[in-house]
Amino acid sequence: MAHRTGSLAPLISRRNFTRMLAGGTAALLAPLNLTRARAEEGAPGLAQWSPADGERFWQSVRDQFVMPPDLACMNAANLCPSSRPVLDKLDEVTRDIDRDPSQNNRRKLSDGKEATRKMVAEFLHAAPEEIVLARNTSEANNIVSSGLDLRPGDEIVIFSDNHPSNHRAWTDKAARFGFTVKIVSQVNPHPGAEHYVDAFVKATTSRTKLWAFTHVMNTVGDLMPVNALCRAARERGILTLVDGAQTLGVLDLDLPAMQCDFFTGSGHKWPCGPRETGVLYVAKAAQSRLAPSVISLYAGAVGASRALEAYGQRDEAAIIAFGEAVSFQMKVGKKAVARRARDLAVALMDGLKKIDGVKLWTHPDPERSWAVISFQPGGLDARKLADALYEKDRIACATRGGEDRPGLRFSPHFYNLHAEVDRTIAAVAKYVRTGL
Repeated sequence: MAHRTGSLAPLISRRNFTRMLAGGTAALLAPLNLTRARAEEGAPGLAQWSPADGERFWQSVRDQFVMPPDLACMNAANLCPSSRPVLDKLDEVTRDIDRDPSQNNRRKLSDGKEATRKMVAEFLHAAPEEIVLARNTSEANNIVSSGLDLRPGDEIVIFSDNHPSNHRAWTDKAARFGFTVKIVSQVNPHPGAEHYVDAFVKATTSRTKLWAFTHVMNTVGDLMPVNALCRAARERGILTLVDGAQTLGVLDLDLPAMQCDFFTGSGHKWPCGPRETGVLYVAKAAQSRLAPSVISLYAGAVGASRALEAYGQRDEAAIIAFGEAVSFQMKVGKKAVARRARDLAVALMDGLKKIDGVKLWTHPDPERSWAVISFQPGGLDARKLADALYEKDRIACATRGGEDRPGLRFSPHFYNLHAEVDRTIAAVAKYVRTGL
């Protein structure tokens, strides 16, 4: 099929598009029929095959994205592309708003936002009353760190390999409000679940109010034992905040089973949603513990969103398209997405380990990592290698500088193919062998 990079390929005819807009709220919120839409382009639809069909199915998934076929983008930990259905929904709703920005026309957008909330809640096995539609993980984390009543004498325990934005939010607010931050250090290679549970317990005192930790580290992909940590905290009457930026949209999450109090994630990463969409989960039992840090208009309709989602005018088109992204993943299958990302990660690690001079920072055990892989490429300059991979081989990745586990990071997702993994391994091996 032809891939278009300069404009969005239409998935529906102009006549059908006009009919959908005329149909009002129900048409605006209806998920696209992928099979019909792709058939109109002359390409096979996603629903024709299942994950059991292997690469044929995953090629049909890849065809739902507008990335050109020669680009292997393996940077899901930073930013994912949105699928065609998401782009179409974003364009459709944006055009509807700009065609008629009256409040009369925009009333239906509240229904769209609540439909996304219900979809996200189902995605996480939660209740809509527990979902706040934030703009990204950082904002969601800050709603928690700013909303808790923490005073001098209180303590929180955080993880050293939390994302820098989350880490600094706690330390800056501790300096301002007088509470104490204790830090549990990250160990490489991953020492196992028991080590981290013991470390958090040892850092805890009678003054500890909350544990804040990352689900999967954006640095080296280590998987934290979140269920065991949340259980240990709950037994001690301590709140938990799980930063799920690297697991929302790539693991099949069940937040009530996890028993966390707060969980955060971004829509623009693994869910493949629009930019400036995200999630804050607030368990019902913890909702009274959070005060709003922003007071404005246009709050959500239910539960925690009534107090914590009043941020003034929002991009409702992005929020509604976020629901389309979640719907797309549910069509593919959450468990299938998780297995696919892990399979690609394992294939990458297996190939990289065979290259002389490569040092893998990520633990290969699926109990200790998932789909983020970091490694040191021999003596090569990581930035120059990343540039060469992109400019010469059309492979996109991320870099990590400094002395702390420097190198390259690959984070494949369900839109990647095993052929892309193979040529990535071959390209890294070539440069490590011959130089840049």
